[in-house]
Amino acid sequence: MKSSFTAVKLFLAIFVACPFFALAVKAQTPASNSERKPVVVVELFTSEGCSSCPPADALLQKLETQPVPDVEIVAIEEHVDYWNHDGWVDPFSSPEWTQRQATYTALTKKDVYTPELVVDGQSQFLGSDGRQAGIEIEKAAHSPKTDVAITSGKPEGKNSQHFSVSVGKLAGNKDGDVAEIWLAVTEDGLHSAVSQGENKGREMHHVATLRTLRKIGVADANGASAFTGDAVVKLNSHWAPENLHVTVFVQEKKSREILGAASTKIKG
Repeated sequence: MKSSFTAVKLFLAIFVACPFFALAVKAQTPASNSERKPVVVVELFTSEGCSSCPPADALLQKLETQPVPDVEIVAIEEHVDYWNHDGWVDPFSSPEWTQRQATYTALTKKDVYTPELVVDGQSQFLGSDGRQAGIEIEKAAHSPKTDVAITSGKPEGKNSQHFSVSVGKLAGNKDGDVAEIWLAVTEDGLHSAVSQGENKGREMHHVATLRTLRKIGVADANGASAFTGDAVVKLNSHWAPENLHVTVFVQEKKSREILGAASTKIKG
């Protein structure tokens, strides 16, 4: 799984010399004439046990500040668990995120590695490559987008929040594929003082760390409104509510393409 790690390290100097912002200024034309910006989902597969990952973590932090004009970037940081046997157990890792990355890489038939960025479920590349991130985000922003809306309702008790979700007519979907509706909860501001492994002695800081991910429905490919529904998000007592985001995205089961997304903060 780590056969690409040596090559990953060789790119770090390139990331410093060619930052994401050098390309971001080119992305000034939105994908449609509507007032709403196109939403692009950027997933980073990372680990606190990987010495090549901190530059990629830093890139995701920059992307979350919305540096691309006329594009809304939804960042999701997914900590894999296959580094956990190398001296440091990443407290934010999950075999679920490892499996999600494996599903992506199965499409390309390439080795699994960290750090890796996946843009809208389609392009996969070195997670610290800011220039490539700019290219792929701009490309994704100009693809057809399915309208997605998520509205927060009243809290249901102390540790849960109600949300209403609606998905418009599917855009860019493929015949014979199934568009699934997924709900993710991410948390900003997480950090660790790493005491073992490749990052021993480093203070690691994260944004948009994935806490939970679950399927809440399937879109109707023939309907004017592909999906409407409600979801209750249960909040772990260890999470900081003020740092939480809830994201809903539509993703095809076979192609893995993300057709549309929306994100909102937890109220309260």
